Amino acid sequence: MAVLDSAELSTQSPYSRRWLAEVVFALDARLRRRHAVFEYTRNPACVFRLSIDRAPHSLALRDGTRVRAGQRIARLHFWNEQVPPVPKSGPTIAWARQMRRALAISLHELARYFASRPDLGDIVLITGDVPSGTALQREQLARIMERFGFEAVVEPENLPVRERLQRVGENILISLIVLAHNAGALRSDTLRRARLPIHLARKILEREFGGNPAPARKVAGA
Repeated sequence: MAVLDSAELSTQSPYSRRWLAEVVFALDARLRRRHAVFEYTRNPACVFRLSIDRAPHSLALRDGTRVRAGQRIARLHFWNEQVPPVPKSGPTIAWARQMRRALAISLHELARYFASRPDLGDIVLITGDVPSGTALQREQLARIMERFGFEAVVEPENLPVRERLQRVGENILISLIVLAHNAGALRSDTLRRARLPIHLARKILEREFGGNPAPARKVAGA
Protein backbone atom coordinates (compact mmCIF):
# COMPACT_ATOMS: atom_id res chain seq x y z
CA MET A 1 0.00 0.00 0.00
CA ALA A 2 1.18 3.50 -0.79
CA VAL A 3 1.65 5.72 2.24
CA LEU A 4 1.93 9.49 1.99
CA ASP A 5 3.83 11.78 4.27
CA SER A 6 1.65 14.46 5.85
CA ALA A 7 3.35 17.34 4.03
CA GLU A 8 2.05 15.96 0.74
CA LEU A 9 -1.55 15.53 1.90
CA SER A 10 -2.76 19.11 1.65
CA THR A 11 -6.51 19.30 1.01
CA GLN A 12 -6.90 23.05 1.44
CA SER A 13 -8.65 23.48 -1.89
CA PRO A 14 -10.86 21.34 -4.14
CA TYR A 15 -9.09 18.65 -6.12
CA SER A 16 -7.01 20.20 -8.85
CA ARG A 17 -8.13 17.55 -11.33
CA ARG A 18 -11.52 16.08 -10.46
CA TRP A 19 -11.44 13.37 -13.14
CA LEU A 20 -8.01 12.24 -12.02
CA ALA A 21 -9.11 12.26 -8.38
CA GLU A 22 -12.02 9.93 -9.17
CA VAL A 23 -9.76 7.47 -11.01
CA VAL A 24 -6.93 7.54 -8.48
CA PHE A 25 -9.13 7.26 -5.39
CA ALA A 26 -11.07 4.40 -6.97
CA LEU A 27 -7.76 2.62 -7.53
CA ASP A 28 -6.65 3.42 -3.97
CA ALA A 29 -9.92 2.00 -2.59
CA ARG A 30 -9.47 -1.15 -4.67
CA LEU A 31 -5.94 -1.61 -3.32
CA ARG A 32 -7.20 -1.17 0.24
CA ARG A 33 -9.78 -3.89 -0.30
CA ARG A 34 -7.17 -6.17 -1.88
CA HIS A 35 -4.80 -5.71 1.07
CA ALA A 36 -7.63 -5.85 3.65
CA VAL A 37 -6.92 -2.36 4.99
CA PHE A 38 -9.66 -1.18 7.34
CA GLU A 39 -10.61 1.63 9.71
CA TYR A 40 -10.17 0.51 13.31
CA THR A 41 -11.99 3.56 14.68
CA ARG A 42 -14.48 6.18 13.56
CA ASN A 43 -12.71 8.94 15.46
CA PRO A 44 -12.36 11.83 12.94
CA ALA A 45 -8.95 12.71 14.42
CA CYS A 46 -7.43 9.30 13.64
CA VAL A 47 -4.83 9.43 10.84
CA PHE A 48 -4.20 5.68 10.46
CA ARG A 49 -5.90 2.70 8.93
CA LEU A 50 -4.80 -0.85 9.74
CA SER A 51 -4.16 -4.21 8.13
CA ILE A 52 -3.09 -7.53 9.61
CA ASP A 53 -0.03 -8.80 7.75
CA ARG A 54 2.80 -11.32 7.99
CA ALA A 55 6.37 -10.31 8.83
CA PRO A 56 8.50 -10.60 5.66
CA HIS A 57 11.59 -11.38 7.72
CA SER A 58 12.72 -11.81 11.32
CA LEU A 59 13.19 -8.64 13.33
CA ALA A 60 14.53 -7.71 16.77
CA LEU A 61 13.87 -4.31 18.38
CA ARG A 62 15.98 -2.57 20.97
CA ASP A 63 13.39 -3.16 23.68
CA GLY A 64 13.72 -6.93 23.24
CA THR A 65 10.65 -7.49 21.04
CA ARG A 66 11.33 -10.24 18.51
CA VAL A 67 9.29 -11.26 15.48
CA ARG A 68 9.82 -14.34 13.31
CA ALA A 69 9.41 -14.34 9.55
CA GLY A 70 5.79 -15.23 8.79
CA GLN A 71 4.50 -14.17 12.20
CA ARG A 72 1.39 -11.97 12.24
CA ILE A 73 1.98 -8.23 12.62
CA ALA A 74 -0.17 -5.10 12.42
CA ARG A 75 0.60 -2.65 9.62
CA LEU A 76 -0.37 1.04 9.71
CA HIS A 77 -1.45 3.02 6.63
CA PHE A 78 -2.07 6.75 6.58
CA TRP A 79 -5.79 7.60 6.41
CA ASN A 80 -5.16 10.22 3.75
CA GLU A 81 -8.49 12.01 4.04
CA GLN A 82 -8.05 12.63 7.77
CA VAL A 83 -4.46 13.85 7.89
CA PRO A 84 -4.48 17.53 8.96
CA PRO A 85 -4.07 19.64 5.81
CA VAL A 86 -0.80 21.51 5.52
CA PRO A 87 -1.22 25.30 5.16
CA LYS A 88 -0.37 26.70 1.73
CA SER A 89 2.57 28.53 3.28
CA GLY A 90 3.98 25.25 4.58
CA PRO A 91 3.98 23.44 7.95
CA THR A 92 3.49 25.74 10.95
CA ILE A 93 3.86 25.25 14.71
CA ALA A 94 0.06 25.10 14.99
CA TRP A 95 -0.10 22.42 12.30
CA ALA A 96 2.67 20.42 14.00
CA ARG A 97 0.75 20.49 17.27
CA GLN A 98 -2.40 19.34 15.50
CA MET A 99 -0.50 16.50 13.85
CA ARG A 100 1.10 15.40 17.14
CA ARG A 101 -2.34 15.37 18.77
CA ALA A 102 -3.75 13.35 15.87
CA LEU A 103 -0.93 10.80 16.15
CA ALA A 104 -1.48 10.45 19.90
CA ILE A 105 -5.24 9.99 19.45
CA SER A 106 -4.64 7.46 16.67
CA LEU A 107 -2.38 5.37 18.91
CA HIS A 108 -4.80 5.59 21.84
CA GLU A 109 -7.51 4.31 19.53
CA LEU A 110 -5.24 1.51 18.33
CA ALA A 111 -4.51 0.40 21.89
CA ARG A 112 -8.24 0.38 22.60
CA TYR A 113 -8.94 -1.58 19.42
CA PHE A 114 -6.41 -4.28 20.34
CA ALA A 115 -7.88 -4.49 23.85
CA SER A 116 -11.27 -5.28 22.25
CA ARG A 117 -9.86 -7.99 19.98
CA PRO A 118 -8.56 -11.03 21.93
CA ASP A 119 -8.14 -12.86 18.60
CA LEU A 120 -5.24 -10.49 17.86
CA GLY A 121 -3.44 -11.31 21.09
CA ASP A 122 -0.52 -12.93 19.25
CA ILE A 123 0.45 -9.66 17.55
CA VAL A 124 3.46 -8.07 19.27
CA LEU A 125 4.55 -5.59 16.58
CA ILE A 126 2.96 -2.62 14.81
CA THR A 127 4.83 -1.47 11.72
CA GLY A 128 4.55 1.00 8.87
CA ASP A 129 6.50 2.75 6.10
CA VAL A 130 6.98 6.51 5.86
CA PRO A 131 8.25 7.94 2.55
CA SER A 132 11.39 10.03 2.86
CA GLY A 133 13.84 11.69 0.52
CA THR A 134 17.24 12.72 1.79
CA ALA A 135 19.22 11.17 4.62
CA LEU A 136 18.52 14.29 6.70
CA GLN A 137 14.76 13.87 6.18
CA ARG A 138 15.00 10.25 7.30
CA GLU A 139 16.82 11.29 10.45
CA GLN A 140 14.22 13.97 11.19
CA LEU A 141 11.35 11.53 10.65
CA ALA A 142 13.05 8.94 12.84
CA ARG A 143 13.38 11.44 15.71
CA ILE A 144 9.73 12.50 15.41
CA MET A 145 8.42 8.92 15.46
CA GLU A 146 10.70 7.94 18.34
CA ARG A 147 8.78 10.41 20.50
CA PHE A 148 5.78 8.11 20.07
CA GLY A 149 7.74 4.95 20.85
CA PHE A 150 8.51 3.90 17.28
CA GLU A 151 11.90 2.54 16.29
CA ALA A 152 13.11 3.41 12.79
CA VAL A 153 15.10 0.88 10.79
CA VAL A 154 16.83 2.02 7.60
CA GLU A 155 16.24 -0.37 4.70
CA PRO A 156 19.25 -1.97 2.99
CA GLU A 157 20.26 -0.51 -0.36
CA ASN A 158 20.24 -3.87 -2.17
CA LEU A 159 16.53 -4.67 -1.99
CA PRO A 160 15.26 -7.54 -4.17
CA VAL A 161 14.10 -6.51 -7.64
CA ARG A 162 10.47 -7.30 -6.78
CA GLU A 163 10.53 -4.94 -3.78
CA ARG A 164 12.22 -2.19 -5.78
CA LEU A 165 9.55 -2.43 -8.48
CA GLN A 166 6.85 -2.34 -5.81
CA ARG A 167 8.39 0.85 -4.40
CA VAL A 168 8.36 2.44 -7.86
CA GLY A 169 4.68 1.54 -8.27
CA GLU A 170 3.83 2.99 -4.87
CA ASN A 171 5.68 6.21 -5.67
CA ILE A 172 3.75 6.56 -8.92
CA LEU A 173 0.47 6.16 -7.03
CA ILE A 174 1.61 8.71 -4.43
CA SER A 175 2.45 11.17 -7.22
CA LEU A 176 -0.97 10.70 -8.82
CA ILE A 177 -2.76 11.20 -5.49
CA VAL A 178 -0.80 14.39 -4.80
CA LEU A 179 -1.47 15.61 -8.35
CA ALA A 180 -5.18 14.95 -7.91
CA HIS A 181 -5.31 16.71 -4.52
CA ASN A 182 -3.18 19.72 -5.33
CA ALA A 183 -0.89 19.82 -8.35
CA GLY A 184 1.15 22.63 -6.80
CA ALA A 185 2.21 20.35 -3.93
CA LEU A 186 3.80 17.75 -6.22
CA ARG A 187 7.52 17.45 -5.51
CA SER A 188 10.22 16.67 -8.02
CA ASP A 189 11.62 13.87 -5.85
CA THR A 190 8.34 12.02 -5.23
CA LEU A 191 9.10 9.25 -7.73
CA ARG A 192 12.51 8.65 -6.13
CA ARG A 193 11.34 8.46 -2.54
CA ALA A 194 12.74 5.76 -0.29
CA ARG A 195 10.93 4.22 2.69
CA LEU A 196 11.65 4.64 6.37
CA PRO A 197 10.28 1.50 8.09
CA ILE A 198 9.02 2.30 11.60
CA HIS A 199 8.21 -0.32 14.24
CA LEU A 200 6.34 -0.09 17.53
CA ALA A 201 6.30 -2.86 20.12
CA ARG A 202 2.76 -3.61 21.24
CA LYS A 203 3.85 -3.56 24.89
CA ILE A 204 5.03 0.03 24.41
CA LEU A 205 1.76 0.94 22.68
CA GLU A 206 -0.22 -0.46 25.61
CA ARG A 207 2.05 1.13 28.21
CA GLU A 208 2.11 4.61 26.65
CA PHE A 209 -1.33 4.82 25.02
CA GLY A 210 -3.51 2.26 26.77
CA GLY A 211 -4.42 4.51 29.69
CA ASN A 212 -6.09 7.89 29.27
CA PRO A 213 -8.93 7.72 26.78
CA ALA A 214 -8.79 9.78 23.61
CA PRO A 215 -11.74 12.15 23.03
CA ALA A 216 -14.73 11.14 20.91
CA ARG A 217 -13.71 7.51 20.62
CA LYS A 218 -15.80 5.03 18.72
CA VAL A 219 -14.31 1.72 17.68
CA ALA A 220 -15.20 0.25 14.32
CA GLY A 221 -15.34 -3.42 13.54
CA ALA A 222 -12.69 -4.98 11.31
